[in-house]
Amino acid sequence: MSEPSLAELETERDRLFAQLSRVGDFRRGSVTENWRRCGKPNCACADPAHPGHGPRLLWTRSAGRGKTVGRQLAPGEVEKVRAEVARHAQFTAICQRITEVSERICEVRPPGVAAGGAPSGTGGVKGGSGRPSRRSGPLR
Repeated sequence: MSEPSLAELETERDRLFAQLSRVGDFRRGSVTENWRRCGKPNCACADPAHPGHGPRLLWTRSAGRGKTVGRQLAPGEVEKVRAEVARHAQFTAICQRITEVSERICEVRPPGVAAGGAPSGTGGVKGGSGRPSRRSGPLR
């Protein structure tokens, strides 16, 4: 099987971008079900055979630097949040595939040709830093 052409790769990337636009609302994290013991000695949950109070459904996600944040979900929002978390997995899978295809496009595209077939570069116009000069007057 031969390698896909540049045009085929660009078509695949366009298809993936269209797929990405249809993902919809999403959120990072996971939904977990927890059972806990309240710690009251006379409560039924104090019995080792008792599973504890629950289920308590939590949406948790990473907050960076080893921190996790979460919030308890109301029964009516559990399925909504689960669907949004699942869509985040779709989002990340599509982004990974877009990255792979884009890297292949970069390898296949000839040097000196930008996306769309136009020559790359500034077109002969000098750029500079884009910052205004500090000079305040004529050259001496």
